[in-house]
Amino acid sequence: MSVALDVVDLCKAFGGLQVTRSVNLCVEAGERHLLIGPNGAGKTTLFNLIAGDLAPGSGRIELMGKPVTRTATADRAQLGLARTYQIVTLFGRDTLLHNVKLALLGKSPLRWRPWGSFEQDEALSGRALQVLASVGLEDKAKLPLEQTSYGEKRRLEIAMALAQQPRVLLLDEPLAGLSSEERETVTALLRRIDRSVTIVMIEHDMEVALAFADRITLLHYGEVILAGTRQEVVADPRTREIYLGQ
Repeated sequence: MSVALDVVDLCKAFGGLQVTRSVNLCVEAGERHLLIGPNGAGKTTLFNLIAGDLAPGSGRIELMGKPVTRTATADRAQLGLARTYQIVTLFGRDTLLHNVKLALLGKSPLRWRPWGSFEQDEALSGRALQVLASVGLEDKAKLPLEQTSYGEKRRLEIAMALAQQPRVLLLDEPLAGLSSEERETVTALLRRIDRSVTIVMIEHDMEVALAFADRITLLHYGEVILAGTRQEVVADPRTREIYLGQ
């Protein structure tokens, strides 16, 4: 299989604090890869480096075989990288439909059109409604985001990322703060994502995450402690000591 994401010897420091220490991460196309580790392990920092929100001190990143270590965030999105955030990052005063339209415009030539209003673009509206329908939110399309539940916001964020037709999707704790019912809904949504999309996920709900993952990487103090299949990582005593507290 081809490699979708390749991170080699990646390092990042904030002043004298080393938060990422020679991290290596290789994710094959179509894989579901789980990042685990205690709070402060450097998981979200690694996502920020992969997405281009932070610049590494050293090391390299390749996306679908193309070097992107110094590539701008927007250009990485055009190459097929999308992400969600640990803290929901959406346009709260706009409708769900408007939020999805903005996501669709991110990779559409329409964003350069200097005339007219995309609000009246029926084709764009139709595509946005299809995206909302895929996550069960079509009936809430005209609602302002602030009138929806937290679980619905999580689903919308995932839908907006998928609307960009990514090849690699980074999910930062997509189940955090959800009720049991909402977790089941979002988990079912994640399972429906086609294997043409490679997923790297940070998640603390180990029961759900382990059932979802093909391979797992354990981080601790910015270092990769071990990586392997879920059976290998769960059975390793270092996982129980560092992360499971046993």
